Amino acid sequence: MRSELFAAAHLETESPQPGMKLQSSKMLKIELDGEMLARQGSMVAYQGQVEFKAFGAGGIGKFLRQKLTGEGIPLMRLSGRGDVFLADDASEIFLIDLEPGDALSVNGKNVLAFDPALSYDIRMVQGVGMAAGGLFNCMFSGTGRLAISSQGTPVVLDVDQPTYADPQAAIAWSASLQTGFHRADQLGLGTLLGRSTGEAFTMSFAGQGFVVVQPSEEIRYGGGAPAGGGLFGG
Repeated sequence: MRSELFAAAHLETESPQPGMKLQSSKMLKIELDGEMLARQGSMVAYQGQVEFKAFGAGGIGKFLRQKLTGEGIPLMRLSGRGDVFLADDASEIFLIDLEPGDALSVNGKNVLAFDPALSYDIRMVQGVGMAAGGLFNCMFSGTGRLAISSQGTPVVLDVDQPTYADPQAAIAWSASLQTGFHRADQLGLGTLLGRSTGEAFTMSFAGQGFVVVQPSEEIRYGGGAPAGGGLFGG
Protein backbone atom coordinates (compact mmCIF):
# COMPACT_ATOMS: atom_id res chain seq x y z
CA MET A 1 0.00 0.00 0.00
CA ARG A 2 1.40 3.41 -0.96
CA SER A 3 0.33 6.87 0.17
CA GLU A 4 1.75 10.17 1.38
CA LEU A 5 -0.08 9.30 4.57
CA PHE A 6 2.75 6.88 5.39
CA ALA A 7 5.52 9.45 4.97
CA ALA A 8 8.00 9.76 7.85
CA ALA A 9 6.40 13.03 8.98
CA HIS A 10 3.20 11.15 9.91
CA LEU A 11 4.77 8.14 11.62
CA GLU A 12 4.93 7.81 15.39
CA THR A 13 8.03 9.41 16.90
CA GLU A 14 10.26 7.33 19.16
CA SER A 15 12.54 8.44 21.99
CA PRO A 16 14.91 6.63 24.37
CA GLN A 17 13.61 8.62 27.35
CA PRO A 18 10.06 8.60 28.79
CA GLY A 19 8.07 11.81 29.16
CA MET A 20 6.36 14.41 27.00
CA LYS A 21 7.36 14.97 23.37
CA LEU A 22 5.79 16.66 20.38
CA GLN A 23 4.42 14.08 17.97
CA SER A 24 3.58 17.05 15.74
CA SER A 25 2.87 20.73 16.23
CA LYS A 26 -0.73 19.82 17.12
CA MET A 27 -0.33 16.52 18.95
CA LEU A 28 1.44 15.67 22.20
CA LYS A 29 2.91 12.24 22.87
CA ILE A 30 3.50 11.06 26.42
CA GLU A 31 5.81 8.06 26.67
CA LEU A 32 4.43 7.00 30.02
CA ASP A 33 6.44 5.12 32.61
CA GLY A 34 4.79 6.06 35.88
CA GLU A 35 2.37 8.98 36.19
CA MET A 36 1.42 12.19 34.39
CA LEU A 37 -1.39 14.73 34.73
CA ALA A 38 -3.43 15.85 31.72
CA ARG A 39 -6.60 17.75 30.87
CA GLN A 40 -9.69 15.59 30.93
CA GLY A 41 -10.98 14.79 27.44
CA SER A 42 -7.67 15.51 25.70
CA MET A 43 -6.72 11.88 24.95
CA VAL A 44 -7.07 10.97 21.26
CA ALA A 45 -5.25 7.60 21.27
CA TYR A 46 -3.10 5.37 23.46
CA GLN A 47 -1.16 2.12 23.40
CA GLY A 48 -0.05 -0.16 26.23
CA GLN A 49 -1.22 -0.62 29.79
CA VAL A 50 -2.50 2.80 30.80
CA GLU A 51 -5.06 3.67 33.48
CA PHE A 52 -7.03 6.94 33.47
CA LYS A 53 -8.53 8.40 36.64
CA ALA A 54 -10.24 11.72 37.31
CA PHE A 55 -8.07 13.95 39.46
CA GLY A 56 -10.51 16.77 40.27
CA ALA A 57 -8.80 20.12 40.69
CA GLY A 58 -5.83 18.81 42.64
CA GLY A 59 -6.88 18.92 46.28
CA ILE A 60 -9.88 20.26 48.19
CA GLY A 61 -8.51 23.83 48.34
CA LYS A 62 -8.04 24.03 44.58
CA PHE A 63 -11.37 22.28 44.06
CA LEU A 64 -13.24 24.91 46.10
CA ARG A 65 -11.44 27.78 44.35
CA GLN A 66 -12.25 26.25 40.98
CA LYS A 67 -15.94 26.05 41.89
CA LEU A 68 -15.96 29.64 43.14
CA THR A 69 -14.02 31.13 40.24
CA GLY A 70 -15.02 28.89 37.33
CA GLU A 71 -11.30 28.48 36.60
CA GLY A 72 -8.83 25.70 37.13
CA ILE A 73 -7.92 22.54 35.27
CA PRO A 74 -10.23 19.49 35.09
CA LEU A 75 -7.49 16.89 35.35
CA MET A 76 -7.02 13.19 34.82
CA ARG A 77 -4.15 11.13 36.17
CA LEU A 78 -2.41 8.84 33.69
CA SER A 79 -0.58 5.87 35.18
CA GLY A 80 1.13 2.75 33.84
CA ARG A 81 3.37 2.08 30.85
CA GLY A 82 2.55 2.98 27.28
CA ASP A 83 2.13 5.82 24.80
CA VAL A 84 -0.64 8.39 25.20
CA PHE A 85 -1.50 10.96 22.52
CA LEU A 86 -3.19 14.23 23.51
CA ALA A 87 -4.61 17.11 21.49
CA ASP A 88 -6.71 20.24 22.00
CA ASP A 89 -9.03 20.81 19.05
CA ALA A 90 -6.06 20.97 16.62
CA SER A 91 -4.47 23.85 18.55
CA GLU A 92 -0.71 24.38 18.42
CA ILE A 93 1.12 22.71 21.32
CA PHE A 94 4.29 23.90 23.04
CA LEU A 95 6.49 22.35 25.72
CA ILE A 96 7.93 24.46 28.52
CA ASP A 97 10.62 23.25 30.91
CA LEU A 98 10.45 24.97 34.29
CA GLU A 99 13.65 25.14 36.33
CA PRO A 100 14.28 26.07 39.98
CA GLY A 101 13.14 29.64 40.57
CA ASP A 102 10.83 29.73 37.53
CA ALA A 103 7.14 30.56 37.89
CA LEU A 104 4.60 30.85 35.10
CA SER A 105 1.00 32.07 35.11
CA VAL A 106 -1.14 30.17 32.57
CA ASN A 107 -4.79 30.40 31.54
CA GLY A 108 -6.26 27.10 32.78
CA LYS A 109 -7.99 26.53 29.43
CA ASN A 110 -4.58 26.40 27.74
CA VAL A 111 -3.00 23.80 30.03
CA LEU A 112 -2.77 20.40 28.31
CA ALA A 113 -0.49 18.27 30.52
CA PHE A 114 2.27 18.57 33.12
CA ASP A 115 4.66 16.58 35.28
CA PRO A 116 3.23 15.69 38.72
CA ALA A 117 6.43 17.13 40.26
CA LEU A 118 5.33 20.65 39.32
CA SER A 119 3.41 22.71 41.87
CA TYR A 120 0.35 24.63 40.75
CA ASP A 121 -2.35 26.76 42.31
CA ILE A 122 -5.36 28.81 41.20
CA ARG A 123 -4.79 32.50 41.91
CA MET A 124 -6.50 35.79 41.13
CA VAL A 125 -4.48 37.87 38.70
CA GLN A 126 -3.12 40.95 40.45
CA GLY A 127 -4.50 44.32 39.50
CA VAL A 128 -7.79 42.94 38.22
CA GLY A 129 -10.79 44.48 39.95
CA MET A 130 -14.16 42.80 40.21
CA ALA A 131 -15.46 45.51 37.86
CA ALA A 132 -13.49 43.70 35.19
CA GLY A 133 -15.16 40.43 36.10
CA GLY A 134 -12.11 39.05 37.90
CA LEU A 135 -9.47 36.87 36.32
CA PHE A 136 -7.99 33.68 37.73
CA ASN A 137 -4.99 31.82 36.34
CA CYS A 138 -3.03 28.68 37.20
CA MET A 139 0.38 29.38 38.70
CA PHE A 140 3.08 26.77 37.99
CA SER A 141 6.43 26.52 39.75
CA GLY A 142 9.08 23.96 40.56
CA THR A 143 11.03 21.71 38.22
CA GLY A 144 9.37 19.80 35.40
CA ARG A 145 7.74 19.94 31.98
CA LEU A 146 4.47 21.63 31.06
CA ALA A 147 2.52 21.39 27.79
CA ILE A 148 0.27 24.30 26.80
CA SER A 149 -1.91 24.88 23.75
CA SER A 150 -2.46 27.96 21.62
CA GLN A 151 -5.19 28.63 19.09
CA GLY A 152 -2.82 29.38 16.23
CA THR A 153 0.87 30.30 16.30
CA PRO A 154 1.48 32.67 19.24
CA VAL A 155 3.82 35.61 19.65
CA VAL A 156 6.07 35.90 22.71
CA LEU A 157 6.37 39.56 23.70
CA ASP A 158 9.37 40.75 25.69
CA VAL A 159 7.98 43.22 28.20
CA ASP A 160 10.62 45.91 27.69
CA GLN A 161 8.04 48.69 27.33
CA PRO A 162 4.38 49.20 28.32
CA THR A 163 2.59 46.10 27.00
CA TYR A 164 -1.13 45.47 26.57
CA ALA A 165 -3.15 42.47 25.38
CA ASP A 166 -6.71 41.28 25.11
CA PRO A 167 -7.43 39.16 28.23
CA GLN A 168 -8.69 36.28 26.05
CA ALA A 169 -5.56 36.34 23.89
CA ALA A 170 -2.92 36.50 26.65
CA ILE A 171 -2.53 32.82 27.54
CA ALA A 172 0.63 32.85 29.71
CA TRP A 173 3.14 35.23 31.23
CA SER A 174 6.05 35.46 33.65
CA ALA A 175 4.76 35.33 37.20
CA SER A 176 7.09 38.21 38.13
CA LEU A 177 5.24 40.70 35.90
CA GLN A 178 2.97 43.35 37.36
CA THR A 179 -0.48 43.10 35.81
CA GLY A 180 -3.41 45.48 35.60
CA PHE A 181 -6.61 46.15 33.70
CA HIS A 182 -7.66 49.27 31.85
CA ARG A 183 -10.93 50.24 30.26
CA ALA A 184 -10.67 50.35 26.49
CA ASP A 185 -11.83 53.97 26.34
CA GLN A 186 -8.99 54.98 28.71
CA LEU A 187 -6.54 53.92 26.00
CA GLY A 188 -8.47 55.63 23.21
CA LEU A 189 -9.68 52.32 21.81
CA GLY A 190 -13.33 52.73 22.72
CA THR A 191 -15.40 50.03 21.05
CA LEU A 192 -12.51 49.03 18.76
CA LEU A 193 -11.04 46.54 21.24
CA GLY A 194 -12.22 42.95 21.50
CA ARG A 195 -15.22 43.20 19.18
CA SER A 196 -15.36 39.40 18.87
CA THR A 197 -15.56 38.86 22.63
CA GLY A 198 -17.25 42.01 23.81
CA GLU A 199 -14.23 42.83 25.99
CA ALA A 200 -14.45 46.28 27.60
CA PHE A 201 -10.99 45.94 29.17
CA THR A 202 -7.42 45.42 28.07
CA MET A 203 -4.72 43.85 30.22
CA SER A 204 -1.43 45.59 30.99
CA PHE A 205 1.98 44.11 31.83
CA ALA A 206 5.05 45.76 33.36
CA GLY A 207 8.38 44.62 34.75
CA GLN A 208 10.86 42.05 33.48
CA GLY A 209 9.50 39.02 31.66
CA PHE A 210 7.42 37.86 28.72
CA VAL A 211 3.79 37.48 27.64
CA VAL A 212 2.52 34.73 25.32
CA VAL A 213 -0.33 35.97 23.08
CA GLN A 214 -2.36 33.66 20.84
CA PRO A 215 -3.94 34.92 17.59
CA SER A 216 -7.46 34.30 18.86
CA GLU A 217 -9.90 35.97 21.23
CA GLU A 218 -12.33 33.07 21.27
CA ILE A 219 -13.65 32.17 24.72
CA ARG A 220 -13.29 28.44 25.27
CA TYR A 221 -14.77 26.32 27.99
CA GLY A 222 -12.73 23.30 28.97
CA GLY A 223 -13.90 19.94 30.08
CA GLY A 224 13.99 19.31 29.07
CA ALA A 225 14.54 20.78 25.57
CA PRO A 226 11.34 20.48 23.61
CA ALA A 227 11.20 18.27 20.59
CA GLY A 228 10.86 20.38 17.48
CA GLY A 229 10.48 24.15 17.64
CA GLY A 230 10.28 25.82 21.03
CA LEU A 231 7.84 28.43 22.21
CA PHE A 232 10.74 30.73 23.12
CA GLY A 233 12.79 30.00 20.01
CA GLY A 234 14.90 27.27 21.61
